[in-house]
Amino acid sequence: MNTVISFIVVLGILIFVHEFGHFLLAKLFGVKVLKFSLGFGPKVFGKVIGETEYLISAFPLGGYVKMLGENPDEQNVEAEYRQRSFAHKPVLQRFCIVLAGPLFNLLFAVFLFFVIYSFAGLPVGVDNSKIGKVSENSPAAAAGIKPGDLIVKINGQETGKWADVLNGVKESGGKPLTILLQRGAEQLEVQATPAIDDVKNIFGEVVEKRYMIGIMKDEEIVYTRVNPLHAFTEALRQTWMFIYLTVMGLIKILQRIVPATELGGPILIAQLAGEQMKAGWANIVSFTALLSVNLGVLNLLPIPVLDGGHLVFLTCEGIRRRPISEKAQIFAQKIGIAFLGTLMVFVFYNDILRLFK
Repeated sequence: MNTVISFIVVLGILIFVHEFGHFLLAKLFGVKVLKFSLGFGPKVFGKVIGETEYLISAFPLGGYVKMLGENPDEQNVEAEYRQRSFAHKPVLQRFCIVLAGPLFNLLFAVFLFFVIYSFAGLPVGVDNSKIGKVSENSPAAAAGIKPGDLIVKINGQETGKWADVLNGVKESGGKPLTILLQRGAEQLEVQATPAIDDVKNIFGEVVEKRYMIGIMKDEEIVYTRVNPLHAFTEALRQTWMFIYLTVMGLIKILQRIVPATELGGPILIAQLAGEQMKAGWANIVSFTALLSVNLGVLNLLPIPVLDGGHLVFLTCEGIRRRPISEKAQIFAQKIGIAFLGTLMVFVFYNDILRLFK
């Protein structure tokens, strides 16, 4: 139940932010908004306020803002309504209305990180020599090293920081190491022989080979209080880092460096949302910010039906000084719908496969 509630709340907020971006810019430029819906499909609840019907629809995996004259097959509106029609607004205004959805998602991520850093503080990793994980069948495991152990010395050299541990193992030349450990109240000495292994980056690419014993640093985090300006600049930096990682992740998938089986859908998102909710408010807010960045970036992809596809059409219109034909737009949208439908089936398959595994 916690997983389902977390999923609905997180996704609902992100969809609202995205569609509110389109809605706000449409209103700003005088476009008549017919519907504002959270979800797709049959109407569950609806209320007309002013000239807009606000809806909650049956399927919560998206939303939409329906504007007068938005679709290619309804651009021939009556003359009296043309000044309120999306299709009859200048190209730049239409471009801004479409761009506002993804942009609001990216700005929302900045806001969420700012909230975390302002109230909880800036998360900073504790730099020590504490072990967080020991790989199976590794030299460290064979030597009896366990997660939670603190490495005090390697070959008599003190290791106050994790860099000292890395350098001590790296520069061993493959010779046996004498490692002094602190385990609770006792100290013990073990022998471990490093082996050449691959060092991989976040995308699984091998960046170098070096001597390793199969241990990972303990990811202990402390929160440091910062002033609002510092919190804001760090929020911008963190959002930009997530944008970069999202774009690079897509590139690595296309390059087949990251397997397509890593793609996840609604089931995976729901599972992760439930886990983050249990971990505390800062975790779920940070996870929401990450999803907001993903939603913003993915919607900017040049795929018909997505905002990025519409932006391509509008860019071509601005360059050509005339819109792309209605027939071409409708055909492209059908291709986009088919592609997204296939992708949705694929990510659902991945999610179900993970559940069985």
